[in-house]
Amino acid sequence: MEKKKIKTALISVFNKEGLTPVTELLKKNGVKIISTGGTAEFIRKLGADVTEVESLTNFPSVFGGRVKTLHPAIFGGILNRRDNPEDQKSKYAHKIEDIDLVIVDLYPFEEKPEIETIDIGGVSLIRAAAKNYEDVVVISSREQYKDLKIETTLEERKKLAGEAFARTSSYDFAIREYFQSIPLRYGENPHQNASFVGDLTESFSQLHGKELSYNNLLDTEAVIAVINDFKEPAFAIVKHMNTCGLAVRPEGKLLEAYQAAYAADPVSAFGGILAANREIGEDVAKLIREQKLFVEVVIAPGFSEEALKILEQKKDCRILLWHEPQLPKKQIRSSFTGMLVQDRDMHVETEKDLKVVTTRAPTEREKEDLLVAAVAVKHLKSNAIALVKDKTLISMGCGQTARVDALKQAIEKAKNFGLLLEGAVMASEAFFPFPDCVEIAGGAGISAVIQPGGSKNDQASIDMANKLGMAMATTGYRHFKH
Repeated sequence: MEKKKIKTALISVFNKEGLTPVTELLKKNGVKIISTGGTAEFIRKLGADVTEVESLTNFPSVFGGRVKTLHPAIFGGILNRRDNPEDQKSKYAHKIEDIDLVIVDLYPFEEKPEIETIDIGGVSLIRAAAKNYEDVVVISSREQYKDLKIETTLEERKKLAGEAFARTSSYDFAIREYFQSIPLRYGENPHQNASFVGDLTESFSQLHGKELSYNNLLDTEAVIAVINDFKEPAFAIVKHMNTCGLAVRPEGKLLEAYQAAYAADPVSAFGGILAANREIGEDVAKLIREQKLFVEVVIAPGFSEEALKILEQKKDCRILLWHEPQLPKKQIRSSFTGMLVQDRDMHVETEKDLKVVTTRAPTEREKEDLLVAAVAVKHLKSNAIALVKDKTLISMGCGQTARVDALKQAIEKAKNFGLLLEGAVMASEAFFPFPDCVEIAGGAGISAVIQPGGSKNDQASIDMANKLGMAMATTGYRHFKH
């Protein structure tokens, strides 16, 4: 693999620690060093020649050092593409010199967060060098000094570029936190500090109640994700990011949706998050008051004047006016020393997704319930089972390491609340490896099943459904949620 040799280096560092061996390596190999201010002075004391940035830009450092390297003579030297004829033509026309290595140690904003420690030029230099990694080596932290080579491969430069963007990303996040961080009471538990970084007003306005907590925000996003998947009026109740109540009703029937969602599990509704995808009216608010239900958050795209007055009687209840923006299409979570990024699961099953695999096809009522169940199970932690009847989540099992245990949990919950499973439908967020779930469900009176399919043992579950006179539809879409 062809290597590129460093001939000219730009060094601009806040902390001079570790710079001595770097300077000695560059000096030994005849690399021209360009630098600024205190860094240039430090390098000279080490016995190396230094070219001041000002001699290339013909412009002094101004505004107390805020502007030093931000000049075409510097950025042109970094960003010009060595194999691009037009770039090279411009480079020679403007007498711009190539810069093959950029070494930057940023102002210590993370340790001393204030306006004057926000590094502008340093971040720009890092990003420019990383963008042009095919021709330029970028060293963005002191930890990389020991790995500096005079000759580098493309893969080595690309790796350093990736690390450079990671550095500027974390630096920018720290700055964003400085400007946009909202301290929360604590994290998931009282011994954990927590904050929200961003602008919550993009998503909702808080009309009433005490400050939001870390868990409130997680649960509120979870419940919004559920009701956003329905075009018809829907009411959902979430506890610990799992849906414990959900019902879908025709226009004008939001009260009925709330009644049904609550009745499925009134125990879990205590301390839950309530959400509707329609304006909450006086009738719903009155019922919540009559139930003397302790509620952490109520969120909806609107509240009638009367409903708001009633709900505000709950001193600690947070009332949020949902602005209905789409949730971000990407989901990001930390993992080890990096992060995991994935597309949000935006798929909502429709009738077109249903592939009937049993002798008996689902009835129209079952079909409607299957589609509601598919949404409900999608938002439960795996392994998960959702049981739906009359477009109401009547029970669920979630977070189990065996799917059959999730089903048994759901059946037991329904029995505890006196809910009849006869004629209900079942949704599984992933395929059935064995026919046991279908057999147990059929024995409990469940009449239809929706699942992704895709198991080598699918036919065994289909055969069991046929044996019990059940309908089954597969969708081809798995909805694991960890």
